[in-house]
Amino acid sequence: MARPDKIAEVEMITQKLQAAQSLVLADYSGLTVEKMTFFRQQCRANKVECRVVKNRLAKIAADNAGVEVIKDLLRGPIAIMFGPESQVDPAKIVAEFAKKNEAMEIRGGMVDGAYLDADQVMALSKVPTRDELIAKMMGSINSSVTGVVMVMNGVVAGLARAIDAVAKQKAETAN
Repeated sequence: MARPDKIAEVEMITQKLQAAQSLVLADYSGLTVEKMTFFRQQCRANKVECRVVKNRLAKIAADNAGVEVIKDLLRGPIAIMFGPESQVDPAKIVAEFAKKNEAMEIRGGMVDGAYLDADQVMALSKVPTRDELIAKMMGSINSSVTGVVMVMNGVVAGLARAIDAVAKQKAETAN
């Protein structure tokens, strides 16, 4: 790469490191081209950017972005998954793919500037996504409202039965 290209690459990586809510670093050596292409498609579908960068340039970008803790992970073939919109999605995608493909090894990651080791990335992958949490919360709210409606319906139905019974009793006594 020519010098201006390297400078532009470092600036782009620095911006992505600063903008990402989370990122995961993984060793992808041993993956076939087809598997890596499939993995990148999964990342794109979930609005996660998968970048394979030169380690030397990534280390410079890490210094520029103030995230020196990831520099130790930058050795060998490394892919960086940036999550600009989600703290959980990169970890979920990488963890799910790594379960099916042993060649993918999670090295570590970051969430809001805090370093995560490989085990912490796996734990993060088990956290429900924002949409899942919203759905659970809406289900909880809906269940309490449904309970109130059922109780009110029971009271009204009981009142209707009582009025019907009184009406039948008066009709029998009138006859």
